[in-house]
Amino acid sequence: MKRRHTGIMDTMRTTPRRTSLAAALAVATLLAVSACGEDDTVTDPVAGEVSDSPSASSEPSPGDATSTPAEEPAEAGTVPVYYVGDTGSGPRLFREFRKVSGEPALGAAEMAAAGVPADPDYRSAFPDGGGFSSVAREDGRIVVTTSDDAWTERPSGLSAADAELALQSLVYTVQGALQTRDAVVVESPGGASTLFGIDTADGVENADQLEVLSLVNVTSPEEGAEVPDTFTASGVASSFEATVPWEVRDGSDAVVARGFATAEGWMDALYPWETEVDLSDLAPGTYTFIAMTSDPSGGEGNPPMFDTKAITVG
Repeated sequence: MKRRHTGIMDTMRTTPRRTSLAAALAVATLLAVSACGEDDTVTDPVAGEVSDSPSASSEPSPGDATSTPAEEPAEAGTVPVYYVGDTGSGPRLFREFRKVSGEPALGAAEMAAAGVPADPDYRSAFPDGGGFSSVAREDGRIVVTTSDDAWTERPSGLSAADAELALQSLVYTVQGALQTRDAVVVESPGGASTLFGIDTADGVENADQLEVLSLVNVTSPEEGAEVPDTFTASGVASSFEATVPWEVRDGSDAVVARGFATAEGWMDALYPWETEVDLSDLAPGTYTFIAMTSDPSGGEGNPPMFDTKAITVG
């Protein structure tokens, strides 16, 4: 059973995670969605990391507001979708690559708003009751049109901070799907240019990734993946001295393997990391792979961030 962790290494406190993978893999009925496969490659939206995923178009770095796509995205394929997950520093955005049918940017926006993440640690940042009808690039901006006026004003129960995070979830998602860092404008059928009461008329850019994204994100293995006894794990992180510790835990939450990866950089952005994980001494079964940020303070500073993936070792 995959577990959520709130500390690091042997001192981690754990609480049970939701265990229904069937529910986690359910999707909005208007989209045909699947988890990513293993045949082709896709560029990570954060820092150019490459991951095994099918039919994907590349995505620019979040810090590059002027980057343009190398090629037009396919009419259907794999897109980055940003969901909310809890960290010791509050809610942050985590990315999953998801396969959508139809127009990629609209499918990605709908998946961010109404899709069920493959990883049950994540959730949509959007409340029920609204949706999107179109996403298009117009005059150097990305114009997202809502299906009705339900999300024009901030509903009760949605805090101002959560509204801002939902908007950033949309911004990062549609920018990734369209391979551009153009600012995003949200328009409603009634003519409003607000989303949850936030004015977008002048265009909303992606916020600093160190402020809104989780500082560690696992790209591979994916949630529920079957892995060989030796496999390559990868992701992105901004971790002290570029050190990204990792652990593998069994069903009793005992650490059965550990090591660390070295990212390509740290401090100013999230950077790719990759490492070989050797589990050849373990019996076949279900385990949890955990990547985390390094904690040089020994628990005195901000708690480390982490991302976990349930895996099955064949």
